[in-house]
Amino acid sequence: MREALFSILADVDGLTALDLYCGTGALAIEAISRGAAAATLVDTAIDAAERNVEQLGIADRCTLVRTDAVRFLERDLATYDLVFCDPPYRLAARRGPDLDRLLRPRLAEGARVIAESATAEPLELSLPLLDARRYGSTVVRIYGAAA
Repeated sequence: MREALFSILADVDGLTALDLYCGTGALAIEAISRGAAAATLVDTAIDAAERNVEQLGIADRCTLVRTDAVRFLERDLATYDLVFCDPPYRLAARRGPDLDRLLRPRLAEGARVIAESATAEPLELSLPLLDARRYGSTVVRIYGAAA
């Protein structure tokens, strides 16, 4: 699924990425490996992501933040070109309204938000939908920054 996603995203060279609910950091790490300039990885448990970033020698291009995604978005003032948003599936639908409201001011011009969730209870945002793909019981939606 990750390979398919990055094929859809195409060139990420020089972009800044935000990986909310980063888990192991796989999406941010993939973005960095494909030329993204920097990535911010956010989760309440970042130990696995921290180890992966250190082992791969990309700590100088990554910022790891141990906090809840909503709290991070309430405090953070930066803007991002790519936002990966993969909350625990059981929380995705409930977190949608908060994420929808808080993500908008964090999106750079031309930014894309990649939201992954269960097809039964999808994470829905009111941003312009650019693409949607289903992979078994998972749906990946790519949204664009509102004009």
